[in-house]
Amino acid sequence: MQFDEAKNKFVQTWGALGSQWGINKTMAQIHALLMVSKEPVSMEDIMQELQISRGNASMNLRGLMDWGIVYKANKPGERREFFIAEKDLDELATKIAKERSKREIKPALKVLKEVSAVEGDTSEEAKHFVAQTKKLYDFVLKADEMIDKVTEYKDNWLGKLMMKILR
Repeated sequence: MQFDEAKNKFVQTWGALGSQWGINKTMAQIHALLMVSKEPVSMEDIMQELQISRGNASMNLRGLMDWGIVYKANKPGERREFFIAEKDLDELATKIAKERSKREIKPALKVLKEVSAVEGDTSEEAKHFVAQTKKLYDFVLKADEMIDKVTEYKDNWLGKLMMKILR
């Protein structure tokens, strides 16, 4: 397989996987392109490479920057904006996990807590509903706490040292 073909296949595959991770295809393709690019890439080059509009590129780059996994980069003598992706895969995974927790898990926990507080209905169906939603809340809370524990080592110098020793 030639380099250009391999790069295109990677970008297309990463884009297809993106929708399974909760982001749109174009956002994932832009991320893939930036992740495997050695040098910062201009918005114009992203648009040309992926055959997308300026508005689409701009909106998705802003989204990736909101996630904290793409950054603006300056090139001396250039007026255009350039972008780079987070290259540290541990840091990338940590940022994605934290962001997904904030955007998906925390709101779900809020709803589960709210709906499991049914009052005034003593029917068996209501009791079953409350019991199940409380169990689900407890399970999702434990999962979120595990994500917090796994990702917090990045913010802790002792945790970073332990990870280096374990490698």
